[in-house]
Amino acid sequence: MTFLKNTIVFLMIFLFCSFKKDNPITFTTTTIKAPFGTVKVTAPNFSKSPKLSIIDFGAEKGNQEKTTLAISKAITKANKLGGGTVVVPAGEWLTGKIHLKSNVNLHLEKGATLLFSGNPTDYLPAVHSTWEGMECYNYSPLIYAYQCKNVAITGEGEVKAQMDIWKIWFARPKPHMESIKRLYLQGISYTPVIQRQMVNDTAHLRPQFIQFNRCENVLLEGISIQNSPFWTIHPYLCKNVSIRKVNVYAHGHNNDGVDPEMSQNVLIENCVFDQGDDAIAIKSGRNPEGWRLKTPSKNIIIRNCLVKNGHQLVAIGSELSGGIENVWIQNCEVVDGAKLFHLLFIKTNERMGGYVDHIYVENVKSGKIDQGILGIETDVLYQWRNLVQTFEKRLTPIKNVFLDNVQATEVKFISRILGQKELPIENVRLKSVKATKVIDQPSIHENVTNFKSE
Repeated sequence: MTFLKNTIVFLMIFLFCSFKKDNPITFTTTTIKAPFGTVKVTAPNFSKSPKLSIIDFGAEKGNQEKTTLAISKAITKANKLGGGTVVVPAGEWLTGKIHLKSNVNLHLEKGATLLFSGNPTDYLPAVHSTWEGMECYNYSPLIYAYQCKNVAITGEGEVKAQMDIWKIWFARPKPHMESIKRLYLQGISYTPVIQRQMVNDTAHLRPQFIQFNRCENVLLEGISIQNSPFWTIHPYLCKNVSIRKVNVYAHGHNNDGVDPEMSQNVLIENCVFDQGDDAIAIKSGRNPEGWRLKTPSKNIIIRNCLVKNGHQLVAIGSELSGGIENVWIQNCEVVDGAKLFHLLFIKTNERMGGYVDHIYVENVKSGKIDQGILGIETDVLYQWRNLVQTFEKRLTPIKNVFLDNVQATEVKFISRILGQKELPIENVRLKSVKATKVIDQPSIHENVTNFKSE
């Protein structure tokens, strides 16, 4: 009996050691001591994983069909190996949609370009996705990962979207507006997501470029992204997201750079954003979607980023019904000449509910800003004001917003804070927040309690 027990123990140790030695994925954890507590972000490391060139799976330059299929086969093989790096060599490769799987790193070598089809039918069948904070079945994001663990896109190469048709879809004619109204009403009535089919001849809901949907341990590092049909990088309901040294250029309609939505433990650092919309927009679902999923965006660190253009350095909302808390923005810069409205813009309305709590901005400098350094508005409805009625009124508590050592050259105001009488904004502190020239007045405030400026 003793011999049998010893044999079993030996075999278990042997198998454990063998697994440990051959494991193709390791993990690195970045620990950040933020003003609201310690945040740990875990990322996969594929340096020891086998490398699978798409050429070996049949990829051919200029042949979209073969390259799309080759990438898919390589991803499947890497997944079956328990971890692998799918390598895109130098050169331009035409492709359709890419669906990642767990334990896979899509790696673009220096000089490599994945040029994505501009034909919407190449992004069918529809997948479980979102549109402006509402879940639905829509065209697949160009790069899509659903319920994956340990997934990455790395390298010094580029992903690029062809925009001919997507540009036409930037317009919002009446059929499009009726379609998003239909989706909104389905959300309000808690229609099952599978029934919210939005691919038709009139909706024209453009897909995100990169969406990680319900994923864990996500890494984007080093790549460049050019153009996007809609939001550029969209971590949705994710945990442990690292976005490093990514360069984004996208100047179309709704072309935010990164939209962490209902995601937690997110690190965005050393990135460059040249946007047609917000550089970074933190969200957590629109109306009943956020109330249904009950997942706040929290523990988000943004540091050492450069903004060349964009509406805001960081926007919070307006889709924030699940709540947003614990955000730290530090050591970022907006170049002089950028078309910027605010550095930090918190926006909501009477329909959102949710909450905003513990937002910190430190050591940020900017050139001229069209509006001001800090904007907080509680009546931002855009097209929804006249499109649908208010079915349920839920105000958004906003409190604990701190800015320290923030500088700009020219602004209309330092802070404009427009709260609501029923629920004033609480506890806003500005320390060493200055502009060389203020055109209107430093402070424009309504319904704010405990505001301090030092």
